[in-house]
Amino acid sequence: MLPVFGHQNPDTDAITAALVYASFLTRTGTPAVAYRLGDLNFETPFVLREAGIEAPALLPELAPGTAVALVDHNETVQSAPNLAELTVTHVVDHHKLGDLQTNSPAMLRFEPVGSCGTILLRLHREANLDVQPLEARLMLSAILSDTLHFRSPTTTDADREAVEFLAPIAGIGDVTAYAMQMFAAKSDLGDTPAEQLLKIDYKEFVFGEGETAQRWGVGVTETTNPGYVLGRQSELLAAMRALKEQDELHGVLLSVVDILQEHNETLVPSASEAAVLQGAFGVQVVDDRANLGSCISRKKQLIPALEEYFARQS
Repeated sequence: MLPVFGHQNPDTDAITAALVYASFLTRTGTPAVAYRLGDLNFETPFVLREAGIEAPALLPELAPGTAVALVDHNETVQSAPNLAELTVTHVVDHHKLGDLQTNSPAMLRFEPVGSCGTILLRLHREANLDVQPLEARLMLSAILSDTLHFRSPTTTDADREAVEFLAPIAGIGDVTAYAMQMFAAKSDLGDTPAEQLLKIDYKEFVFGEGETAQRWGVGVTETTNPGYVLGRQSELLAAMRALKEQDELHGVLLSVVDILQEHNETLVPSASEAAVLQGAFGVQVVDDRANLGSCISRKKQLIPALEEYFARQS
């Protein structure tokens, strides 16, 4: 059975893509099974519960040379710890090309769309494979999650068309109401410890090259109640500083994205991060917080601006 998994600190797209792609591969002749690389966020359990399906198991330790399939990522720092020892045979992703290397030709499918769910629907259509209700609900949920119900600048016409096609198959009559239920679940953070809140949607990136390369952690909290998260600013900043020291990172950022107002307030733990944000975005940091306005997409707005900034420094 071919293991299929998304990135560390998995979001709804990473989990549902693993489930749907494992099903797709199995139905097209390659037995596969979905796994996850970490705990679920608060939105994904709602999606899985509504779909009547259990979460994938944690990825076990795999022997060197084991064939694997990746979804929703292709950067080694975001993947299984021993990915370099594994044999990547398939990748389905909607992010930029990272540092992934393979020892032999692999099946690669990359498209500039808002979600892996949109790509997976296309794979079903190209294979003349009927879309089952469960897979339809999972793909639709992933698209709504990753595009923030079409609010994100990553949204494409293909994402909108996919949701329109999938909704009746999934049995979802009111897509807007369902999306708001997803976002309510995502925003129900309760007494989540600051350390966990920071890591709910958190990825590491390497900026620059060679001796000047820097490793940063960039978290995003998407919520309909940003006041709750920002009200815990001191706790979160302490958790960010501790994580930075523990993982020997050059920088850590946490963007608090107001889904409904499409606004980003980013927490900044030290002067070094503040200097980078000023250089990359032209903003001043006040009281350990930067107003990044409508810059709400990590993939399309935050990371490209940081990459451009570090490229100028080299």
